[in-house]
Amino acid sequence: MENPLVSVIMPAFNAENFIEAAVNSVIVQTYSNWELFIIDDASTDTTISKAEKLAKQDFRIKILQNQNNFGTGISRNKGIKAAQGDFIAFLDADDQWKPGKLEIQLKMMQHQDVAVCFSSYLQIDENGNSRNEIIEALPVLTYQKLLKSNYLGNLTGIYNAKKLGKIYAPEIRKRQDWALWLEAVEKGGPAVGIQKCLAKYRVRKGSISGNKVEMLKYNFNIYHKFLGFSFPKSLSYMLVFLKEHFFVKPKQVKKI
Repeated sequence: MENPLVSVIMPAFNAENFIEAAVNSVIVQTYSNWELFIIDDASTDTTISKAEKLAKQDFRIKILQNQNNFGTGISRNKGIKAAQGDFIAFLDADDQWKPGKLEIQLKMMQHQDVAVCFSSYLQIDENGNSRNEIIEALPVLTYQKLLKSNYLGNLTGIYNAKKLGKIYAPEIRKRQDWALWLEAVEKGGPAVGIQKCLAKYRVRKGSISGNKVEMLKYNFNIYHKFLGFSFPKSLSYMLVFLKEHFFVKPKQVKKI
């Protein structure tokens, strides 16, 4: 595959302030053989009209719509189902890619015959300003390490769908990206992390605090319901997760 098609999956809900920047970060990619699916999750603002305007300007952009708000997982799956690409990548409507993102990853994946790849990324604030924090990608991410906590930034992830087949997320509202990458890494072998910062993750107001108890519940359900671990084993992994989250993962955050 010298010039494989990459399908980019972009769920969008009330992202009128950010979607143009997100889409433009795909348009300016140095690698041009891509298709972009924007899945509007029943937005109540001008997200869909802005997406349609962008689609009229570039034939590679396609719009899908949900009649009701189903959440990110179902929206991503809708895009994955429609995707025609050899590779599948993800970018939410409030995040951005750096111009060389796809080219760098595809070259590395093809050269090293890797099925899953991700990278470091910069954190930006609501207004797009740098928070002076880079989340560094682990050089190699095994299934056992990924079981402990999600070390793969979804906005940087890409997998070889031609090799692995299409991998879908469980239809839950939180942590579905972690479940998708667990399946991808289990099928495709260790993911390779590119140390270069290839994307910008927007930290939205309320995205850090949130409901901690609810988030722990979603984490537990990944172990218990998605992976089918027993109740005691799931509790045991939750303890591992908490240790990883509070004492290990912070080491991946580098101040710049």
